[in-house]
Amino acid sequence: GGRPAAGAEAELKALTHAVLKRLKERQLEGLLHAVESRGGARTPCLLLPAKADSRLGQHWYPLPVLLCKVFRWPDLRHCSEVKRLCCCESYGKAHPELVCCNPHHLSRLCELESPPPPYSRYPMDFLKPTADCPDSVPSSTETGGTNCLAPGGLSDSQVLQEPGDRSHWCVVAYWEEKTRVGRLYSVQEPSLDIFYDLPQGNGFCLGQLNSDNKSQLVQKVRSKIGYGIQLTKEVDGVWVYNRSSYPIFIKSATLDNPDSRTLLVHKVFPGFSIKAFDYEKAYSLQRPNDHEFMQQPWTGFTVQISFVKGWGQCYTRQFISSCPCWLEVIFNNR
Repeated sequence: GGRPAAGAEAELKALTHAVLKRLKERQLEGLLHAVESRGGARTPCLLLPAKADSRLGQHWYPLPVLLCKVFRWPDLRHCSEVKRLCCCESYGKAHPELVCCNPHHLSRLCELESPPPPYSRYPMDFLKPTADCPDSVPSSTETGGTNCLAPGGLSDSQVLQEPGDRSHWCVVAYWEEKTRVGRLYSVQEPSLDIFYDLPQGNGFCLGQLNSDNKSQLVQKVRSKIGYGIQLTKEVDGVWVYNRSSYPIFIKSATLDNPDSRTLLVHKVFPGFSIKAFDYEKAYSLQRPNDHEFMQQPWTGFTVQISFVKGWGQCYTRQFISSCPCWLEVIFNNR
């Protein structure tokens, strides 16, 4: 099977060369910058004619798919497998004359019809306050209403319930094991980068937080967060894009079948995007007659994201509070 593979590779090289030859010098520079920074730098759109598909063997590839195949995912086959990032000029455009072919303006789609292996199942009861459960995460949303004091003397609930402030759509808390590090980060912009270090980072920089955690594992995982994740509020829900070089693990009430009694923890590989929160599904999960559920502080909905390390039945860590570095995203449902 070596010869056909080698032939296909040579064909791919020749085709890529033909495409690159058509680019202007500035376009080439932008593409090179995007590829060399692995998407860490902000690079312009690479706009090329949308109709210019390229033939490779028996297959026709749209140019964005071809360049993603060459520079990011050799196994990519079809444009339905990728999702455009909202920073891109071609985002949301149905039939543009010019389409962006910058491979780092796209992410690979994490399809839930065939989810990554279920790393763990959690009872749906996690949606209710669990103050009586000693092993539960001692997090802001799950302690049945007890507030940790945020730096500056305001309690977290005051930060979230300022009467005039309805502009934030979510709040992010960063945790190292059972300890929250830094203050709650209130998110107003539709897109937020959460990272340890990013060449042109603008957002929630975990590297700037003062952590007293001396654990070698925490320090090791912290150093692997790198470009981190991008959290984006879009028309159909909230998406998480894994920009780092390591997997992330996500648990969300809206990622699974609403009839399910248990929740999965999903593994999201580098370069992949997943719809971590779906507003419509969330409202259908909110049962108005369930008073205990409705009395949760702020909102019944959180998404938990662990960097590098998974948790649950297949792991030594049963609870996310044993994970070295993790995030809690608390949604504003007002």
